[in-house]
Amino acid sequence: MEFQLCSSVVLVALLCLVFCSGLTRVTAAPLCTNAEAGCHVLSLANLFDRVIQHSARMHGISNDLHSEFELYFLPSKNQIGRVSRNCHTSTILTPNGKENAQRMAREELTEVILKLLVAWRDPLWHFHQSMAHYHDFNDFSSNKSLKMSDMVHELRNGVQRVVEKMQTLGILSNSVSSLSSPEAFLTSDSAEWRLMKDYELLYCFRRDSNKVQNYLKILKCRIVPEDGC
Repeated sequence: MEFQLCSSVVLVALLCLVFCSGLTRVTAAPLCTNAEAGCHVLSLANLFDRVIQHSARMHGISNDLHSEFELYFLPSKNQIGRVSRNCHTSTILTPNGKENAQRMAREELTEVILKLLVAWRDPLWHFHQSMAHYHDFNDFSSNKSLKMSDMVHELRNGVQRVVEKMQTLGILSNSVSSLSSPEAFLTSDSAEWRLMKDYELLYCFRRDSNKVQNYLKILKCRIVPEDGC
């Protein structure tokens, strides 16, 4: 009798688990920019907040990884001074300073943000692959490099949703586009060369991720100034 009771309890628990999980999957409405059926519509201000928070986290990780890489491999200031800091995104024209960014047309500033994100898609993935050469670098730092690559992809998708929302509301024209990623790497067998190039890449990404975060804040305050600006 006791065994049958326990079996019944277990069966009810399993049925509840299956039913509840299925209900969660069915009723959990996905997020969307427009009023499609079954979607939870976010306001433009909320969409901006989400991408800005995401960009802040991404920049924080890039800053941490840059510091860790410097600590592990470039303890000497002489080595740091040898870095050329020739960023592959230098071909993308970005506004110099906050005032210049504020004067840019919305479409132009949005394109700059998208171009920077597209330009980092492949380089960060290759950087994560190159981390396998650094046996002294811990797995936690290696995971950060993969996280950065994923976050760039996610942020680009998020910004694209913001663009679609602005276009739907008539705030942004349909002319906004993004360029393909420029060439980022040259091959070399030199371990020292590879080390300096990877450090240079982290420096450049830290700089560009900070730009993206600041440009998103400026764009948001120009379009929805009443929301915390």
